[in-house]
Amino acid sequence: MQTMKEKFLFYIKRIREGRLKEMIEQTIWIYAYVRKYWFAIIIYTGIGLIGTGTSLFTSVLSKDLVDIITQHKASELVKTLAMYIGFTLANLLLSQTLDYISMMISIKVDNEIKADVFEKMLLTRLEPLMAYHTGDLLTRWSSDASTISDGVLSWIPNLVINTARFISALAIVLYYDPVFALLAMAGMPVSLIMSKTLLTRMQARNQESAALSAKMMGFNQETFSNIQTIKAFDLIPLYVRTLRQYQKDFWNLKKKYQKLGILISIFMSLVGLAVSYSCYGMGIYRVWTGSISYGTMTLFLSMSGTLTGTLNSLMQMVPSAIGITTSAGRLIDILGMPREDYSAHQQVEEFYNRNKDVGLTLSIKDMDYAYYNGNQIFCKTSFFAKPHEIVALVGPSGEGKTTLLRIILALLEPQAGSLEIYAEGREADRITYSPSVRQLFSYVPQGNTMFSGTVAENMRNVKPDATDEEIISCLKTACAWDFINKLPDGIQSKIGERGSGFSEGQAQRLSIARALIKKSPILLMDEATSALDVDTERNILRNIMKDDYPRTCIVTTHRPSVLTICKNVYAIRSQRCVLLSEEETAAMLQHN
Repeated sequence: MQTMKEKFLFYIKRIREGRLKEMIEQTIWIYAYVRKYWFAIIIYTGIGLIGTGTSLFTSVLSKDLVDIITQHKASELVKTLAMYIGFTLANLLLSQTLDYISMMISIKVDNEIKADVFEKMLLTRLEPLMAYHTGDLLTRWSSDASTISDGVLSWIPNLVINTARFISALAIVLYYDPVFALLAMAGMPVSLIMSKTLLTRMQARNQESAALSAKMMGFNQETFSNIQTIKAFDLIPLYVRTLRQYQKDFWNLKKKYQKLGILISIFMSLVGLAVSYSCYGMGIYRVWTGSISYGTMTLFLSMSGTLTGTLNSLMQMVPSAIGITTSAGRLIDILGMPREDYSAHQQVEEFYNRNKDVGLTLSIKDMDYAYYNGNQIFCKTSFFAKPHEIVALVGPSGEGKTTLLRIILALLEPQAGSLEIYAEGREADRITYSPSVRQLFSYVPQGNTMFSGTVAENMRNVKPDATDEEIISCLKTACAWDFINKLPDGIQSKIGERGSGFSEGQAQRLSIARALIKKSPILLMDEATSALDVDTERNILRNIMKDDYPRTCIVTTHRPSVLTICKNVYAIRSQRCVLLSEEETAAMLQHN
């Protein structure tokens, strides 16, 4: 058994490990969201304290009422009964008011936390965020945020209210009979010991439960996102078995801790019954001997229940606090990752307005980039693209074409080298690279990336003020108007999740139209025409470049047919972008 000194040293060690500091930091982080609702919380606490007063006064009135009845004081009966009913109704009204205020504030704080976390997750740099599974991020954003909002508002008010209720009830019992107060408090040491055991188990359960919930959320999200692939490979039995295994693991986890909870609950109930029966026995004895009245015995029994119940409520606030801070810690893990810097947004906008008539040149010199796992993709590579040109990036799959576009979009940050954008013919007017430069780009990613909604809504996602005429013009440039015009609702036709309702080639053309309507000076197309036939592909690229707008166009492709209309062709070889000569490009065309 640990000595007092060993226990003291253990807790000192825990503090030195930073556990206490961590919980304090998490609590401060939580209340940064709540502080704007301090006035409502004070009102909530005040109403709760008033409710505590009315509840205790009702108990005292019940004592007087019993004494009046047993002593046949008819003259005081009506008045006391009316007061008793009035305070009971007031207590009911206050209780409902507290529930309403709590719910309203909880919803507001829940929305506040989720909106802020949602925005900050989107502003987090892409690469560290990619280390987390989407399901884990969803669990942290949804479940952990709700755990905080549901518990944090009531924690401090309930601490104040329950403490005041406990002290008031104890004061009343001490006033009437100190010996009875000691008997009513007999179960407290047991409650404290059980709470310590429950606290340790609760901390472990919260961590295990959160991890398993994240896995289940990730599994569900991936399943429904890839349902076509699951069907195609006849993987339905496998995924059903996997889900059932997750459910079994979750059930076993709950069962593991539920057993302990049941045992503790039974033990605490038995202790509570022992204390209650002892109070009954003592009360009956004191009434029998004439030491107290029936009303006083009723008051003692009522206060005994209040003391026990309030103490249990206070004890339960400890694991509740651990659950809240655990959830806060999981969110802080995400929000503590490095953020993207958009401080140069206005500067980039002014730069573009000065130079939109001449177009922009993209310059990459001596760039190095490796993923966080150490996988080196580029070493001392350089790349240039100018207005009125289509520049192609070719190379085997997995060599870094998409990675280069992500670097160009400032989604990934290279470890060395320079990236700059400058005005064509005005080399002195250039902009330093940052996430703010994304406003200069339009992007057509690989795969089907249309959002659910109408065709027009997808177009207006990137340009909210786009007219119907502008939308139709871009659809024509992307060779998409022919099939959209045949639909009954035209540009108001619905697009399902991930572009369902349209073929892959049609969805690609819609994605190109969406990129064009933004009319950015630099257009990036990542295998954007892979599902199109050669003639359509060439028509789209020619349409893009035939107008007078000084657009710089960069395409990644594995189809040689595109190269015939490209000004320059870069091949990714040995972690570098190598500019191919006309002879090398021609040889590539002939070889394919």
